[in-house]
Amino acid sequence: MTGVRYYTKEGLQREQEELERLKSVERPAISQQIAEAREKGDLSENAEYDAAKHAQGMLELRISKLEEALSNARVIDESQLEEGRVSILSKVKLKNVKNNAVMSYTLVPENDADIKQGKISVNSPIAKGLLGKNLGEIAEIQVPAGIVSFEILEISR
Repeated sequence: MTGVRYYTKEGLQREQEELERLKSVERPAISQQIAEAREKGDLSENAEYDAAKHAQGMLELRISKLEEALSNARVIDESQLEEGRVSILSKVKLKNVKNNAVMSYTLVPENDADIKQGKISVNSPIAKGLLGKNLGEIAEIQVPAGIVSFEILEISR
């Protein structure tokens, strides 16, 4: 059993919809593929059967992992989050102290991370270094390229 997993309302709904799709669409489709492969005769030399059984195993693993994650799911209550301090769901505007580059990130649960949209996981090195910091503070963050200093310019929701 894994620990508690935090979700936004949208993220939880997306995971529940995926689980429902896997169970109601994907599982019957793979069962049908297995049945069709069985009809072709000798299963010991049937590549279609082997491929379908492998796909079924992978699907069941995905379903199992989703069910476990959802059984430990907690929706983040934004009203309980502290204002003015970097926390999960904070949108943070940063300035790299060394090169003055300005960037913005939203700290989200791991399953909602999407770097193209500027959403980074709270488990990422940058987010971990920002959590708990206040406006104007300098965060020294260890990244693969070394230690980088970021000034927190703005914190919002």
